[in-house]
Amino acid sequence: MDGQGVVSGERPPAAAASRRADGWAARARELVRPRRRWCWGTRLVVTASLGWLAFVLLHRLLSGRTWVWAPFDLLPPLVFVAVPVALLAVAPLARPVRWRIMAVLAGTIALGAPASGVNLAALWYSPPPAPPGAITVVSWNTEFWDQNLRTARGKAFDAGFYDYLRGLHADVYLLKEYLYFDTSKGSLGGTWTADMARRIDKAPELRRAFPGYRIAVAGDQITLSRFPIVGQRAVDLRPWLPSKWKAVPAELRDWPDEYTTETLRTDIKVNGTVVSFYNAQPIQPPVKWRLYEGAARATDRYTLARQQASYRALRADVDANDHPAVLGADLNASPAMGIRRLLPKRLVDRSPALPSIYPTSWQAGGLDLWRIDWLLTTRDITVHTYEMVGPAGLSDHKAERAVLSVRR
Repeated sequence: MDGQGVVSGERPPAAAASRRADGWAARARELVRPRRRWCWGTRLVVTASLGWLAFVLLHRLLSGRTWVWAPFDLLPPLVFVAVPVALLAVAPLARPVRWRIMAVLAGTIALGAPASGVNLAALWYSPPPAPPGAITVVSWNTEFWDQNLRTARGKAFDAGFYDYLRGLHADVYLLKEYLYFDTSKGSLGGTWTADMARRIDKAPELRRAFPGYRIAVAGDQITLSRFPIVGQRAVDLRPWLPSKWKAVPAELRDWPDEYTTETLRTDIKVNGTVVSFYNAQPIQPPVKWRLYEGAARATDRYTLARQQASYRALRADVDANDHPAVLGADLNASPAMGIRRLLPKRLVDRSPALPSIYPTSWQAGGLDLWRIDWLLTTRDITVHTYEMVGPAGLSDHKAERAVLSVRR
C-alpha cells in the first residue's frame, strides 16, 4: 500500500487551539449572560428590599447626629418592622433570588427592630410584686397646664384638671409644661417662639388640691412630693450649647430658667433613702422638613444643637450623682430617634415592664403611633408596675404611672 488511503487520528495544532478558544468563549458568554431576564415583580422586590436596607443603615448612622436627617426621624417607629415584614410577604415574587432577598430582609428587621418601638418583652416579662413601702410616681406632660387650647382656644381652663391629677394617686408627680401659651402670639402647632411662654403661679391651687405635698419648680417643670424634698436644682444646659446661642433671649430675661433648663432635679427622701427624681422635657426634635428653605435649615440647626445640649446636661448630672435616680421624661424622642444614645449610661429603660407590645404616649393628626414619654431608673430601683394612662382629653400626652421601690 502506498499510504494514500490512510487517515491520520491527529488534528492539526491550529484547529485544536481554535476549538478550545471557541469553547472558552461560549462558557464566558454563559456566565455573563443571565439565563432568564428578571420579571418586573422580581426587579421591584429586589429594588425595594435593598433600598430599605440602605435607608435603615443610613438612619442608624445619621439619626440624632445631623439636622439633615430630621424629616426621616419623624416617621412612625413601627415602619422599621412593618416595611420589611410587608416585603417578606411578597418576596416569593422574586423567584430567582427569593431566598437571598428573604435573608436580606431578615437582617433588615434585626437592624431596625430597636428603632421600631415594639416591646416584645411584654410577651414574657412579669415585674415582681410591690413590697411594703413601694411608691407611685407619675410623669406627665400637661400640655400647658390647665389651659384649654382645643375647645376654648386658651380662653378657658379645664375644671377637672386637678381632679384628674388626684385620681392618679401618686406620691411623686413629675409634671411638664407648667406654663401658659400666649395665644395672641401664635397658634398651637405653629413655630414656638420665646415670647409665647407665659409664666404662671398655681401654688395656692396646688396646696388646696394636694395638702401636705412639697413643691419644686424650675423653668416649666414642677415636681410635687408627698415625701420631704432635701434638695433641688435646675440642670443648666448652656455649657453644652454653641456660644452663639448661650444668651437668654430678651423675652425671657425675667424668667431665665425657661431658657437655660429643661430638666428639674429634685432630691427626695423616700423611706429613709435620698432618691433623685429628674423631671425632663428636652426641646422637640427638628421638625422643619422643607430643607430647601434657609429659614428651615437654620431652625433645625438650632433645635438639634439645643436638644443635644439638654441631653448632655442631663447625662453629666446623672453620671456625677451617687443617689438612686428616676427619670420621668417627655424626651420628645421616639424609639426611632438616635438622639437617645446621649441618655445617661447609668439609667435603664423600663419599657419591658409595660404591658403593651407597642406602647404609645402621644398622638399626631389623630394617629396614636408614637411614644415620646419614657421612664428610666438606676439599677438599684425596681419597677413593679408601669402603665400609660389616658389623659381624659386634657393633653395630647398620656400620663406615665409606675410603682417602684428602692433596693437597699
